[in-house]
Amino acid sequence: MTQLIFSWEELKPKIEEQLFQARERLPKRIYEELEEKLKNTVEKHGLTVDEATKIIEYVLNEYEYSMVEPGEPVGTVAAQSIGEPGTQMTLRTFHYAGIREFNVTLGLPRFIELVDARREPSTPIMYIYLDEEHRYDENKAKEVARRIEYTRIVNVASEIDIDLINLRIVLRLDPVMLEDKGVTVEQVKKTLERLKLGKVEEDSSNPLVLYVQLEPSESFSLIDLQKKREKVLNAKIKGIKKIRRVIIQSMVNDEGKTEYFLVTEGSNLKDVLEVPGVDPRRVYTNNIHEIEEILGIEAARAMLVKEMKDVLDEQGLDVDIRHIVLVADVMTMTGRVRQIGRHGVSGEKPSPLARAAFEMTTQNLFAAAAKGEVDKLLGVTETVIVGGVVRVGTGMVEVRMNPSLVAKAMAQTPEAGQRGEA
Repeated sequence: MTQLIFSWEELKPKIEEQLFQARERLPKRIYEELEEKLKNTVEKHGLTVDEATKIIEYVLNEYEYSMVEPGEPVGTVAAQSIGEPGTQMTLRTFHYAGIREFNVTLGLPRFIELVDARREPSTPIMYIYLDEEHRYDENKAKEVARRIEYTRIVNVASEIDIDLINLRIVLRLDPVMLEDKGVTVEQVKKTLERLKLGKVEEDSSNPLVLYVQLEPSESFSLIDLQKKREKVLNAKIKGIKKIRRVIIQSMVNDEGKTEYFLVTEGSNLKDVLEVPGVDPRRVYTNNIHEIEEILGIEAARAMLVKEMKDVLDEQGLDVDIRHIVLVADVMTMTGRVRQIGRHGVSGEKPSPLARAAFEMTTQNLFAAAAKGEVDKLLGVTETVIVGGVVRVGTGMVEVRMNPSLVAKAMAQTPEAGQRGEA
């Protein structure tokens, strides 16, 4: 029993009884992980039968200790476990070095966005990983980035003026920005022609200067000219709407190779998934509702858990993931993402007393009375309001005594009868 064994095939038959108990009492995934770890440890360091037995017993005890007791008020525990460390969260933003005005909201503001299920995050961002052909070549990654980044004429023009004498818009293109955005003069010309504001011409002496000749009209005013100029400024050349900026980042992947991926300011999951060169299995956005609409409610739930855990971990707050999973489950249990608030989880409770206890007390009570709602007092809040026994812990069970059975039992027990006579 104290002899070191270095072969799993030799050790396994000697601890078969303990392994059988573990197989019966542990979930399949945990049992398989335990068996794999035992096998690796035996073959690398060696184990005695006693040591292997103690390891299995320890895992079984830890697993059973981690299980929730029947009647445990898990909602209250989860709220307290997240709320208490949440008071220590700071108002933080992460800034991408060298990128002007490119920040990511973190800390308390981001956590509030998540539990409020905001339609648009304050700093929408996407992480776009590329396919095999594009991920290892920076120039090819740049090609994909150029396809995605929403590029307007204002992004490639150094100057846009109105020539009042000749009634035309004068557009001077920036050669550096044209190169950076991967845009040609011909693309700009085609964009201007699509606007149908007038004939588009190139300056004979400078191909980077374009003219949009406007049609004269009696009702023309300076305001009309300004509107046409704004239309030219905001005309789309290429890219995906809402993706304001794309930067290329690199990392060393599991294979030890340098891999390039894209980080965007702005989010549009549906259109990004259709871009050639993008690996659709590894595209990520921090917009909950986009994930729900495109990938479904289970993906939205997984994203909520990840985002909440990341925010807390970044702040150095150690919160058990089961509390976070419970919050995500409550927010997504109806098949759609709901906020924790009067327009979501709290406002949709079946109990009128619970709804009134949260916010807008009189309005909720009047509305419930008008509809003739009945409160069955099944939850914690409404039971406390009426002074009842809350159905958690020992309050979940009812113990009743039958006096006739007690008297009969006492009569059949001599010791009890003697004590009664005394």
